[in-house]
Amino acid sequence: MRRRAILAAPALLAALPARAQEAFPNRPVTILVASPAGGGTDFSARLIAEPLAQRLGVPVVVENRPGGNGSIGLLATARARPDGHTLTVGYSGTMTGRPAVEGVADLDPQKDFAPIALLTDTPQVMLVHPSLPVRTLPEFVAYAKQRPGQLNYASAGNGSLHHLGTELLKRRTGIDLVHVPYRGTGETISDLIAGRVQFYMNSPPPVIGFVRDGRLRAIATTGQQRHPALPEVPSLAEVGIADMPVNVWYALYAPARTPQPVQDRLAREVMAVLAMPEVQSRAAEAGTFVTPAAGPAVAARLAREIAAWTEVVKAAGIKPD
Repeated sequence: MRRRAILAAPALLAALPARAQEAFPNRPVTILVASPAGGGTDFSARLIAEPLAQRLGVPVVVENRPGGNGSIGLLATARARPDGHTLTVGYSGTMTGRPAVEGVADLDPQKDFAPIALLTDTPQVMLVHPSLPVRTLPEFVAYAKQRPGQLNYASAGNGSLHHLGTELLKRRTGIDLVHVPYRGTGETISDLIAGRVQFYMNSPPPVIGFVRDGRLRAIATTGQQRHPALPEVPSLAEVGIADMPVNVWYALYAPARTPQPVQDRLAREVMAVLAMPEVQSRAAEAGTFVTPAAGPAVAARLAREIAAWTEVVKAAGIKPD
């Protein structure tokens, strides 16, 4: 009997990981958001939280952990137990723009996380002050070329997607604009309305009202198609500018060493949530689009955009703050 017990022990030990994986989830799942409540990252997390909880059979709690330019919440996820119970929603500006500017010494989005699914994708709208005699992006490019270094563009800070995206636009079109960094969207929009800066790009929700009442003018939207909230505004593809990775997108991530069966279960359930008409409608009302894609597609997009932004950072001589 003793010999049988000894022989059986390795088989029992080998079965333990499988049983642990089968138990997922066995407690509430937390989605850490590395920014304050109310932003796009927070919206994307809360968009899936309740229906995901219904599918998993356990509570899914969204917890905001802002600070450190996103590093506090992301590091907490990267260092969490890799069992699927701690996740994060990553913002593309942080996950692709930040490593291009600051490097990956403390946090490497490609090595520290396991991508689960792409959630939402939001085209940007390019805006000018209405005093400028331009109504399209080609007209703005021609106007700026006649005034090198005389026009200002705003961003939400050094290394932000607004900053890197406009630097990429400068490279693609040959214009010379002066960067004016701000600390947040509110003061940026206020100064654009006041005419202190002449150009800015941002996601549609915060600016659509100002476009409609004439205080701002939209001259292009990023992406391949026109934005349904701004159907009169041409897309970049229409004006002949391709391969501009300036859309804001959000994806769900787990810690890097999360077992593959747990990743697969999460991906299946999230993809099912994103297929729900009510989830898609809620996203559309907020000016964004549900764009389901599995983990490998997210990993490929991360690699592609980090490489693109690294090239922009080097060419523009952008340094960390």
